[in-house]
Amino acid sequence: MRAALTSELRKWTTTRLWWVLLVIMAAYMAFLAVVMAFSLTLAPTGGTAPVGGVDAALTVYTLGNGLGYVFPLLAGAMSMTSEFRYQTITPSLLGDPRRGVFLGAKLVSAAVIGLAFGVVGTAASVAGGAPILSLRGDGAFLTEGDVLAPVALSVVALAIWAFVGVGVGSLITNQVAAIVVVLAFTQFVEPILRVGFSAVDALEGVAKFLPGAASEALVGASTYASLGMSELLDRWAGALVFLAYGVVLAAIGRWTTLRRDIT
Repeated sequence: MRAALTSELRKWTTTRLWWVLLVIMAAYMAFLAVVMAFSLTLAPTGGTAPVGGVDAALTVYTLGNGLGYVFPLLAGAMSMTSEFRYQTITPSLLGDPRRGVFLGAKLVSAAVIGLAFGVVGTAASVAGGAPILSLRGDGAFLTEGDVLAPVALSVVALAIWAFVGVGVGSLITNQVAAIVVVLAFTQFVEPILRVGFSAVDALEGVAKFLPGAASEALVGASTYASLGMSELLDRWAGALVFLAYGVVLAAIGRWTTLRRDIT
């Protein structure tokens, strides 16, 4: 396992894809944080801002998990699909034919790289939003434990998104198809489902178990929840549901894709 993990980490560090996504994520999250901070501190004439105080800070600082998770998810998925696209999976399995070990090393290495996405994405959100909240809002709240804990958990959640991405890639081995599915689900399908389910009393509870909602439950902050559009699971329940997505997807991939003749 150690040799396989070293090999996988070397694959990450010798390719440009992950840090290109990382740079794009940093710029994107900083931009979104600026826009969101301005929006939350823009009070209507004679009124008050829609969200303020600690809730505003959490909404801005955890944007990485709320809106930027597509980047580590894509990185994790592409780390797996690239093996099939470029046929590097063949020499990988020739070096160590244990396919479970191969997949396990993929999952662990993706989580490690996912931490980099978490740190950079969350730092960019804080750097972009904190000055505006401090100048125009109720404050930056960067010394409050109620803010720092969700910010730290946002880093963890983004790492788990990369872990989940490997599970997606193990099921959808065609790289183009995996990218399309990830973008469609994160940018359209899940947001529509969350809004739609929240509007129907009988389905409102289902929205809590969607992967994005589960990750927000782990963090303890949600743009949807702050605007009164949905509720979240308890933190530990959300963490278990979120991790289950990655584990179940990877397990299915192990017993379907990785059972076939790779060559």
